[in-house]
Amino acid sequence: MYKLVTKEVLSDVSKKFEVEAPLVAKKAQPGQFIILRVDEQGERVPLTIADSDPERGTITIIFQEVGLTTKCLGQKEAGDYIADFVGPLGKPMEFPEEPGRVIAVGGGVGIAPVYPKVKGFHKAGMDVTSIIGARCKDLLILEDEMRAVSKELHVCTDDGSYGHHGFVSDILQKYLDDGEPIAEIIAVGPLPMMRAIVNQTRPYGVKTVVSLNPVMVDGTGMCGACRVTVGEETKFTCVDGPVFDGHQVDFDELVARSRMYLDQEKKALENCRCGGAK
Repeated sequence: MYKLVTKEVLSDVSKKFEVEAPLVAKKAQPGQFIILRVDEQGERVPLTIADSDPERGTITIIFQEVGLTTKCLGQKEAGDYIADFVGPLGKPMEFPEEPGRVIAVGGGVGIAPVYPKVKGFHKAGMDVTSIIGARCKDLLILEDEMRAVSKELHVCTDDGSYGHHGFVSDILQKYLDDGEPIAEIIAVGPLPMMRAIVNQTRPYGVKTVVSLNPVMVDGTGMCGACRVTVGEETKFTCVDGPVFDGHQVDFDELVARSRMYLDQEKKALENCRCGGAK
Protein backbone atom coordinates (compact mmCIF):
# COMPACT_ATOMS: atom_id res chain seq x y z
CA MET A 1 0.00 0.00 0.00
CA TYR A 2 1.19 3.50 -0.86
CA LYS A 3 0.25 6.51 1.25
CA LEU A 4 -1.15 9.68 -0.27
CA VAL A 5 0.90 12.39 1.45
CA THR A 6 -0.63 15.54 -0.05
CA LYS A 7 -3.54 16.33 -2.34
CA GLU A 8 -4.04 19.55 -4.30
CA VAL A 9 -7.11 20.35 -6.37
CA LEU A 10 -5.89 22.09 -9.53
CA SER A 11 -9.31 22.43 -11.16
CA ASP A 12 -12.75 20.85 -11.00
CA VAL A 13 -11.40 17.76 -12.74
CA SER A 14 -7.61 17.91 -12.22
CA LYS A 15 -5.84 16.69 -9.09
CA LYS A 16 -2.22 16.71 -7.94
CA PHE A 17 -1.10 13.91 -5.60
CA GLU A 18 2.17 13.42 -3.76
CA VAL A 19 2.52 9.70 -3.03
CA GLU A 20 4.95 8.02 -0.66
CA ALA A 21 6.97 5.63 -2.84
CA PRO A 22 10.66 5.82 -1.81
CA LEU A 23 11.97 3.10 -4.13
CA VAL A 24 10.28 4.70 -7.14
CA ALA A 25 11.44 8.19 -6.14
CA LYS A 26 15.03 7.01 -5.81
CA LYS A 27 15.21 5.90 -9.46
CA ALA A 28 12.69 8.11 -11.26
CA GLN A 29 13.89 10.22 -14.19
CA PRO A 30 12.07 12.78 -16.37
CA GLY A 31 9.92 11.11 -19.01
CA GLN A 32 9.14 7.97 -17.03
CA PHE A 33 5.79 6.91 -15.62
CA ILE A 34 4.11 4.70 -13.04
CA ILE A 35 1.18 2.29 -13.20
CA LEU A 36 -1.23 2.31 -10.28
CA ARG A 37 -4.31 0.52 -9.02
CA VAL A 38 -6.63 2.40 -6.70
CA ASP A 39 -7.71 -0.83 -4.99
CA GLU A 40 -7.32 -4.57 -5.42
CA GLN A 41 -10.33 -4.76 -7.76
CA GLY A 42 -9.23 -1.79 -9.85
CA GLU A 43 -7.73 -1.56 -13.32
CA ARG A 44 -4.10 -0.64 -13.93
CA VAL A 45 -3.68 2.95 -15.11
CA PRO A 46 -0.46 4.61 -16.37
CA LEU A 47 0.33 8.13 -15.18
CA THR A 48 3.39 10.22 -15.95
CA ILE A 49 5.71 11.10 -13.09
CA ALA A 50 5.24 14.87 -12.81
CA ASP A 51 7.96 15.26 -10.17
CA SER A 52 10.01 13.22 -7.72
CA ASP A 53 11.71 13.93 -4.40
CA PRO A 54 14.24 11.23 -3.45
CA GLU A 55 14.88 12.84 -0.06
CA ARG A 56 11.21 12.79 0.91
CA GLY A 57 10.70 9.52 -0.91
CA THR A 58 7.72 10.85 -2.82
CA ILE A 59 6.38 10.89 -6.37
CA THR A 60 4.04 13.57 -7.72
CA ILE A 61 1.33 12.60 -10.20
CA ILE A 62 -1.24 14.81 -11.88
CA PHE A 63 -4.38 13.43 -13.47
CA GLN A 64 -7.73 14.46 -14.88
CA GLU A 65 -10.92 12.70 -13.85
CA VAL A 66 -12.03 11.32 -17.21
CA GLY A 67 -13.00 7.73 -16.41
CA LEU A 68 -14.08 5.45 -13.59
CA THR A 69 -10.61 4.81 -12.19
CA THR A 70 -9.45 8.43 -12.20
CA LYS A 71 -12.80 9.48 -10.73
CA CYS A 72 -12.34 7.02 -7.86
CA LEU A 73 -8.72 8.07 -7.47
CA GLY A 74 -9.81 11.69 -7.19
CA GLN A 75 -11.94 10.83 -4.15
CA LYS A 76 -8.83 9.89 -2.17
CA GLU A 77 -7.66 12.28 0.54
CA ALA A 78 -4.29 12.86 2.21
CA GLY A 79 -3.62 9.95 4.55
CA ASP A 80 -5.47 7.44 2.37
CA TYR A 81 -3.69 4.59 0.58
CA ILE A 82 -3.37 3.38 -3.01
CA ALA A 83 -3.16 -0.38 -3.57
CA ASP A 84 -0.40 -0.51 -6.21
CA PHE A 85 2.12 2.05 -7.43
CA VAL A 86 4.65 0.44 -9.80
CA GLY A 87 7.60 2.21 -11.41
CA PRO A 88 9.53 3.93 -12.69
CA LEU A 89 8.61 2.50 -16.09
CA GLY A 90 9.54 3.45 -19.63
CA LYS A 91 12.63 5.11 -21.01
CA PRO A 92 13.86 8.42 -19.58
CA MET A 93 13.83 11.42 -21.90
CA GLU A 94 16.81 12.09 -24.14
CA PHE A 95 18.47 15.47 -24.60
CA PRO A 96 18.52 17.00 -28.11
CA GLU A 97 21.68 16.28 -30.07
CA GLU A 98 21.43 19.32 -32.34
CA PRO A 99 21.98 22.95 -31.26
CA GLY A 100 19.07 25.35 -31.25
CA ARG A 101 15.92 26.25 -29.42
CA VAL A 102 13.88 23.61 -27.58
CA ILE A 103 10.13 24.18 -27.66
CA ALA A 104 7.80 22.33 -25.30
CA VAL A 105 4.08 22.23 -26.09
CA GLY A 106 1.58 21.01 -23.52
CA GLY A 107 -2.17 20.79 -23.95
CA GLY A 108 -4.65 20.23 -21.12
CA VAL A 109 -3.52 17.58 -18.68
CA GLY A 110 -0.60 17.00 -21.07
CA ILE A 111 1.07 19.95 -19.36
CA ALA A 112 1.81 17.58 -16.46
CA PRO A 113 4.11 15.22 -18.43
CA VAL A 114 5.71 18.17 -20.24
CA TYR A 115 6.73 19.81 -16.96
CA PRO A 116 9.33 17.24 -15.76
CA LYS A 117 10.94 17.25 -19.20
CA VAL A 118 11.26 21.04 -19.22
CA LYS A 119 12.51 20.94 -15.64
CA GLY A 120 15.16 18.41 -16.68
CA PHE A 121 16.32 20.62 -19.54
CA HIS A 122 16.39 23.61 -17.18
CA LYS A 123 18.58 21.74 -14.68
CA ALA A 124 20.95 20.90 -17.53
CA GLY A 125 21.32 24.60 -18.32
CA MET A 126 19.23 24.55 -21.49
CA ASP A 127 16.83 27.31 -22.49
CA VAL A 128 13.32 26.12 -23.27
CA THR A 129 10.41 27.99 -24.78
CA SER A 130 7.15 26.57 -23.45
CA ILE A 131 3.66 26.85 -24.89
CA ILE A 132 0.77 25.59 -22.78
CA GLY A 133 -2.94 25.63 -23.47
CA ALA A 134 -6.33 24.49 -22.25
CA ARG A 135 -9.95 24.83 -23.28
CA CYS A 136 -10.45 27.59 -20.68
CA LYS A 137 -8.64 29.31 -17.81
CA ASP A 138 -10.18 27.02 -15.17
CA LEU A 139 -8.60 23.96 -16.80
CA LEU A 140 -5.12 25.45 -17.06
CA ILE A 141 -2.56 23.80 -14.74
CA LEU A 142 1.06 24.31 -13.62
CA GLU A 143 1.44 27.80 -15.08
CA ASP A 144 3.72 29.02 -12.26
CA GLU A 145 5.79 25.83 -12.28
CA MET A 146 6.27 25.98 -16.05
CA ARG A 147 7.20 29.66 -15.93
CA ALA A 148 9.90 28.95 -13.33
CA VAL A 149 11.75 26.50 -15.61
CA SER A 150 11.13 28.14 -19.00
CA LYS A 151 13.02 30.94 -20.70
CA GLU A 152 9.73 31.99 -22.27
CA LEU A 153 6.19 30.86 -21.49
CA HIS A 154 3.16 31.38 -23.71
CA VAL A 155 -0.34 30.59 -22.44
CA CYS A 156 -3.35 29.89 -24.68
CA THR A 157 -7.01 29.18 -24.09
CA ASP A 158 -9.46 28.00 -26.72
CA ASP A 159 -12.17 30.37 -25.48
CA GLY A 160 -9.91 33.38 -24.89
CA SER A 161 -10.59 33.48 -21.15
CA TYR A 162 -6.85 33.78 -20.45
CA GLY A 163 -3.72 34.44 -22.46
CA HIS A 164 -3.74 34.03 -26.24
CA HIS A 165 -7.19 33.41 -27.68
CA GLY A 166 -6.56 30.35 -29.80
CA PHE A 167 -4.52 27.18 -29.98
CA VAL A 168 -0.96 26.28 -29.02
CA SER A 169 -0.28 25.73 -32.72
CA ASP A 170 -0.82 29.46 -33.34
CA ILE A 171 2.15 30.38 -31.14
CA LEU A 172 4.25 27.50 -32.44
CA GLN A 173 3.76 28.67 -36.02
CA LYS A 174 5.44 31.99 -35.22
CA TYR A 175 8.59 30.16 -34.12
CA LEU A 176 8.52 27.92 -37.17
CA ASP A 177 8.28 30.97 -39.41
CA ASP A 178 11.02 33.06 -37.81
CA GLY A 179 13.75 30.81 -39.22
CA GLU A 180 15.81 30.38 -36.04
CA PRO A 181 17.22 26.87 -35.52
CA ILE A 182 14.95 24.59 -33.49
CA ALA A 183 16.70 21.57 -32.01
CA GLU A 184 13.54 19.79 -30.92
CA ILE A 185 9.84 20.23 -30.29
CA ILE A 186 8.17 18.22 -27.52
CA ALA A 187 4.39 17.88 -27.76
CA VAL A 188 2.20 16.25 -25.14
CA GLY A 189 -1.57 16.43 -24.91
CA PRO A 190 -4.73 14.96 -26.44
CA LEU A 191 -4.11 12.80 -29.50
CA PRO A 192 -5.74 15.29 -31.92
CA MET A 193 -3.45 18.04 -30.61
CA MET A 194 -0.30 15.95 -30.95
CA ARG A 195 -1.28 14.82 -34.44
CA ALA A 196 -1.92 18.44 -35.45
CA ILE A 197 1.47 19.57 -34.10
CA VAL A 198 3.25 16.73 -35.91
CA ASN A 199 1.55 17.60 -39.20
CA GLN A 200 2.38 21.27 -38.63
CA THR A 201 6.11 20.68 -38.12
CA ARG A 202 6.58 17.99 -40.77
CA PRO A 203 7.12 20.39 -43.72
CA TYR A 204 9.83 22.18 -41.74
CA GLY A 205 11.81 19.02 -41.00
CA VAL A 206 12.00 19.90 -37.31
CA LYS A 207 12.44 16.96 -34.95
CA THR A 208 9.17 16.56 -33.06
CA VAL A 209 8.72 14.05 -30.27
CA VAL A 210 5.47 13.07 -28.58
CA SER A 211 4.74 11.32 -25.29
CA LEU A 212 2.02 8.67 -25.60
CA ASN A 213 -0.33 7.36 -22.93
CA PRO A 214 -2.39 4.48 -24.38
CA VAL A 215 -4.15 1.68 -22.52
CA MET A 216 -1.63 -0.43 -20.57
CA VAL A 217 -1.96 -3.55 -18.47
CA ASP A 218 1.30 -5.10 -17.28
CA GLY A 219 3.82 -2.36 -18.15
CA THR A 220 6.50 -4.82 -19.26
CA GLY A 221 5.64 -5.32 -22.95
CA MET A 222 4.15 -8.80 -22.48
CA CYS A 223 0.45 -8.04 -22.98
CA GLY A 224 0.79 -5.84 -26.06
CA ALA A 225 -2.11 -3.58 -25.08
CA CYS A 226 -0.02 -0.44 -25.56
CA ARG A 227 1.38 -1.33 -28.97
CA VAL A 228 1.79 1.46 -31.48
CA THR A 229 3.15 1.57 -35.01
CA VAL A 230 6.23 3.77 -35.30
CA GLY A 231 8.01 3.94 -38.64
CA GLU A 232 6.08 0.84 -39.81
CA GLU A 233 7.42 -1.12 -36.83
CA THR A 234 5.43 -2.30 -33.83
CA LYS A 235 6.58 -0.67 -30.61
CA PHE A 236 5.35 -1.06 -27.06
CA THR A 237 4.82 2.24 -25.30
CA CYS A 238 5.58 0.83 -21.86
CA VAL A 239 9.11 -0.37 -22.71
CA ASP A 240 10.06 1.39 -25.96
CA GLY A 241 8.49 4.73 -24.99
CA PRO A 242 6.56 6.62 -23.90
CA VAL A 243 8.41 9.20 -26.03
CA PHE A 244 8.57 8.59 -29.80
CA ASP A 245 9.42 10.47 -32.98
CA GLY A 246 6.07 12.04 -33.75
CA HIS A 247 6.66 12.04 -37.50
CA GLN A 248 6.91 8.23 -37.40
CA VAL A 249 3.82 7.53 -35.26
CA ASP A 250 0.72 6.12 -36.97
CA PHE A 251 -1.81 8.44 -35.35
CA ASP A 252 -4.78 7.05 -37.29
CA GLU A 253 -4.20 3.64 -35.74
CA LEU A 254 -3.53 5.16 -32.33
CA VAL A 255 -6.75 7.18 -32.33
CA ALA A 256 -8.77 4.14 -33.44
CA ARG A 257 -7.32 2.01 -30.64
CA SER A 258 -8.01 4.74 -28.09
CA ARG A 259 -11.73 4.49 -28.90
CA MET A 260 -11.99 0.73 -28.44
CA TYR A 261 -13.28 0.83 -24.86
CA LEU A 262 -15.37 4.00 -24.89
CA ASP A 263 -18.67 2.11 -24.51
CA GLN A 264 -17.36 0.05 -21.59
CA GLU A 265 -15.97 3.16 -19.92
CA LYS A 266 -19.28 4.95 -20.33
CA LYS A 267 -21.17 2.06 -18.73
CA ALA A 268 -18.65 1.91 -15.89
CA LEU A 269 -19.15 5.61 -15.18
CA GLU A 270 -22.92 5.22 -15.24
CA ASN A 271 -22.61 2.60 -12.50
CA CYS A 272 -19.91 4.49 -10.59
CA ARG A 273 -20.25 4.50 -6.82
CA CYS A 274 -17.13 6.57 -6.10
CA GLY A 275 -17.69 9.08 -3.34
CA GLY A 276 -21.23 7.86 -2.79
CA ALA A 277 -22.47 8.54 -6.31
CA LYS A 278 -26.00 7.29 -6.92
